[in-house]
Amino acid sequence: MQVSLRWLKDYVDIEIAPEVLAQKLTMAGLEVEAVERRQPAFSGVVVAKIIAKKKHPQADKLSLCDVTDGENVYSVVCGAPNIQTGDIVPLAKTSALLPGGVIIKETKIRGELSAGMLCSEVELGISSEASGVMILFRPSDEEHWDAGNVAVSEVDRKPLILGEELGSALDLPDIIFTIGITPNRPDCLSVLGIAREIAALTGKKLRLPATALEENEEHVEQLTSVTVDAPDLCPRYSARIIKNLSIKPSPLWMRLRLEGAGMRAISNVVDITNFVMLEMGQPLHAFDYKYLAEGRIVVRKSGAGENFTTLDGKERELKPDILFICDGAKPIAIGGIMGGINSEVTDDTETVLLESAYFDPKSIRTSAKWLSMSTDAAFRFERGIDPEGVITAQNRAARLMGKLASGSICRGVIDHYPCQVRTGENIPLRVRRVGEIVGAEINTHEIVTALESLEMIVHRDDLAGDAYLVTPPTFRRDIEREIDLIEEIARIRGYESIPTTLPRVTLEPVRKGKRKIVEDMIRGNLIGNGYSEVITYSFVSPQWTSRLGIAEGDDRSRLVRIKNPLAEDQSVMRTTLLGGLLETMKRNSRLSSFDLKIFEMGKIFISKGKGELPHERNHLGCLLVGAQNEESWQSKKVADYYDLKGCAERILDSLRIRDVTFHSDTHQPFLHPGKSSRIMLGTRYAGFLGELHSDVLETIDLNNTAFVMEIDLDVMTDVFSSKISFREVSRFPAITRDVALLVTKQIEAENMLTMVRDTGEELLENVSIFDVYEGQGVPEGQRSLGLRFTYRSSEKTLTDDEITGIHNRIVEKVVSATGSCIRG
Repeated sequence: MQVSLRWLKDYVDIEIAPEVLAQKLTMAGLEVEAVERRQPAFSGVVVAKIIAKKKHPQADKLSLCDVTDGENVYSVVCGAPNIQTGDIVPLAKTSALLPGGVIIKETKIRGELSAGMLCSEVELGISSEASGVMILFRPSDEEHWDAGNVAVSEVDRKPLILGEELGSALDLPDIIFTIGITPNRPDCLSVLGIAREIAALTGKKLRLPATALEENEEHVEQLTSVTVDAPDLCPRYSARIIKNLSIKPSPLWMRLRLEGAGMRAISNVVDITNFVMLEMGQPLHAFDYKYLAEGRIVVRKSGAGENFTTLDGKERELKPDILFICDGAKPIAIGGIMGGINSEVTDDTETVLLESAYFDPKSIRTSAKWLSMSTDAAFRFERGIDPEGVITAQNRAARLMGKLASGSICRGVIDHYPCQVRTGENIPLRVRRVGEIVGAEINTHEIVTALESLEMIVHRDDLAGDAYLVTPPTFRRDIEREIDLIEEIARIRGYESIPTTLPRVTLEPVRKGKRKIVEDMIRGNLIGNGYSEVITYSFVSPQWTSRLGIAEGDDRSRLVRIKNPLAEDQSVMRTTLLGGLLETMKRNSRLSSFDLKIFEMGKIFISKGKGELPHERNHLGCLLVGAQNEESWQSKKVADYYDLKGCAERILDSLRIRDVTFHSDTHQPFLHPGKSSRIMLGTRYAGFLGELHSDVLETIDLNNTAFVMEIDLDVMTDVFSSKISFREVSRFPAITRDVALLVTKQIEAENMLTMVRDTGEELLENVSIFDVYEGQGVPEGQRSLGLRFTYRSSEKTLTDDEITGIHNRIVEKVVSATGSCIRG
């Protein structure tokens, strides 16, 4: 919001520097985002008086004027038809500088010397008014001119001194504050609201604008009526009639104030409604009375398919239940947002119906968003205006119309207010609690003074010793609880005045949770192996399930939909981490980064049905693609399945999870068959890893071979134990035996190793695969699997005879169970 220092000074005396004021407002919660100094676009222009005027001897449309600045008399040639003897006007003297770099010089015009120029508003850069010379004062006005060469204006409230610089005389230099108003402070969306804050912060008295009216004898109810058929959307509606208006440009003081607030002046009546809205925060609207069918107002909801043309000339089709302001036959405004072109005030308007109302904030917010119409009025109504300020603002505007537009105000006001809008009630405030929360000792007098400066009513609570009852003003709808009052006291006192103290806390050792320990260990392991952690959005596109080929019966197809998504491609919660990892891969590929080692730890969400919270699981996802070392003349290692499997083994080994097996996986449609595994921790399924299927890569427009892994962190946490166990290392040597078995390709090597471990032989220390061979000498459909057995005793050195019997017994069991044979 833009606020003019000139305008603020109408309501409160401001004696501190603008920068200091900006700091005070910011510290009080009204952030001043910018301070702009504005100066007149001219120099060398003074206040002067026309003391004589005669016709130019060589030109019918020019005049010769004798003009005085209080000391000297200047002869000036002027072509404006609106000047007369006695007028107080701006005189650009010789060497004066006007907007656009124009320098005034003494010159002859049609043979007559002109030692200056009488200026219009457009020539001075004050406004777009170019119809004639700017008349600062005319003796026929109600103002008077005394012997001391000073004109006193009732409207401008500032003397005009001959010879004074025009910029200073009109108070044109100004300072504009740009203030960020938070949504909970609609009372500060007005100049008066900001002035009230300044008065409270500086200890000055607030001056309220005059609202007293002079009414004629014709009663408003003889001319109009108000019917409200939608009281839920319009709890209060007020109407006044002002007749015999003279539509003309607004006086300069009003135009300057509107311009300082960033608003364009139009005409006096329209400008007054805008002026009062900015001044008091109450949006108003003036309807041309002659266009109102039956001369009355009906407030109702719109029906389906109704069309309406607003003041901006656009025809809009409305949805049902938008608030309409109508006359006896047709809509004339969208309530609280914008008026209609069919009842706007024009140059021939003589009588207006002045509307002032309180509209339901939620209704205005919904309608303005649906219509994409963010008007100044809607901006205030949707945040909540003062329901008790409706009549005050209306009277203020009617008064100004009477004075600035020569209007005659009809007696009385129609105020439809059947059910009072609930405002602040008595809120208990404990003096002791103020000190506890603020962290500073604040006495009772300071508390009461701060609250009363904000127009709150404070009186003692007879039922409590140190407590008060506080009634907030109706324009402070945000004050509801004791803590709100304490915040007001603190900010008016000044946050900077509160001493800095350290809180008293009891420090106790914090133990990490089991899952946090697991996550930290995994993160350290992966980062140490060259992986980078990424964080992706938890909400993804619903297309990811089809892109990955996930079937409808799969838990991962049970999507949790977001009610108000930012976009369609972020409209559901993820059921797997693969979507975010593949999106990261895709973005890197576009930037020609094809070598990736990334991981993410985060939640996945599985829907449990309507009305129930989703099932959440913590997962680890990894993606591996491209070269695994920097390219050099020596070697370039391209990632493969076993790199990722080794990564999984390292992670599980670092967590001391021993009962780990990898089995071929045919349940993941997005993985390459034969190049994927499911990860088992004992009998529990923990996750999968493998090469991404080429069909999936093609679907997401990628062609680099990628390897992915996803493991359930919760399962790993359940299996993980922070206890470290060890056994004594045997000081006796080990004995190894190798055997090559011919097995069918359908038998998994992992199953054979499991069979060996399950024999329960105490002297068997380890079994591993040292060779896999397919080709010449091996029947088709089979392969040669080389197993290496390691035997060791903790008590003695084993002999060949002792090992042979045990070894033969184990091999026979494996051969018998698998139908394999020993390769010769």
